[in-house]
Amino acid sequence: MAYTSDRAFELIAAADQRGRLAHAFLISGAVGSGKEMLAARLIQLVKGAPPAGGGVDLFGEPVAVVVPPLDELESGWVRVLRPRMKSRRISVGEIRDLEHTLHLAAPGGACKVGVITEADRMNDQAANAFLKTLEEPPPRTLLLLLTANPQRLLPTILSRCVRIPLLGGRPLLAEGGAELVAALNLAATRGFGTPVAALHLKSAFVSFLAQRREAAEAAASAAEKEEIAAYRDATDGTWLKERKVYHEAAAQAEYLDARSRLFDVLMAWMADLLRLKTRAAGLDFPDSAPQLRAIAEAESETRLLQRMEALDVLRRILETNAFEPLAIEVGFLKAFG
Repeated sequence: MAYTSDRAFELIAAADQRGRLAHAFLISGAVGSGKEMLAARLIQLVKGAPPAGGGVDLFGEPVAVVVPPLDELESGWVRVLRPRMKSRRISVGEIRDLEHTLHLAAPGGACKVGVITEADRMNDQAANAFLKTLEEPPPRTLLLLLTANPQRLLPTILSRCVRIPLLGGRPLLAEGGAELVAALNLAATRGFGTPVAALHLKSAFVSFLAQRREAAEAAASAAEKEEIAAYRDATDGTWLKERKVYHEAAAQAEYLDARSRLFDVLMAWMADLLRLKTRAAGLDFPDSAPQLRAIAEAESETRLLQRMEALDVLRRILETNAFEPLAIEVGFLKAFG
């Protein structure tokens, strides 16, 4: 069962009042569903510092609760890990550093909090190292894992967390999703389950990736030019060179995030085929059902599951240093050929 961010907070706060607060929560949901806001509220809860606002004003109108950004709550006993590497992964070194903080004794028995945003971005070593902390958590510790892709976490991690799925957030059809689905539907009508059909689908997907890369690089270039114009005469060339590297990394990170979103759409599109095959409800793209129903009827349930697994394998390969064009071509041939 999924909850709004406010309802999830109410339930967790009630458990805390009864002295039954779990030591680890997995908060999942789409971008914009309120994962970070919920994490910030939980930090304030265990720290005994209620958020500003609330109640009513002089005219009896309700005053909105003000929750500071998650990063502003970071302190000696509150750690927030984000994917900061160029590859947008969380390394084992960062997890070890978090563990070191959590095992220290906080003054006055204060609660220590570890937050991992985009927790599915932990590499294999980091995930296995964090699993040990989940299995034997230090006393007075709260662990919060935030992710839009909980299925990409180790099953052993999932089993050791209280799962809090959130409603709302960015729909799959936003930010190019609708256009990608239309392109996939069109490509699929030319055939499905052959190498030629797979390459048609690959071409549709790659064209959207190219658009996202171009947009990210253009935005980074514009920001860099603005800084050069503003600071050329006020700083030395070393700083501007560092900023150039920063903007290049930012463009790459933005592109990788866009690629991940497009993969979410692609996986959901394939999952709809499986839902149509099994006559399950809850299609992500119900308007696409007329185009996809014939494909679903022709495919076996086992084959559709194999195709979804091939897509997931491709996604994981792309998170390594694999050559993207070749990996996508091979992956699409396996998933759609």
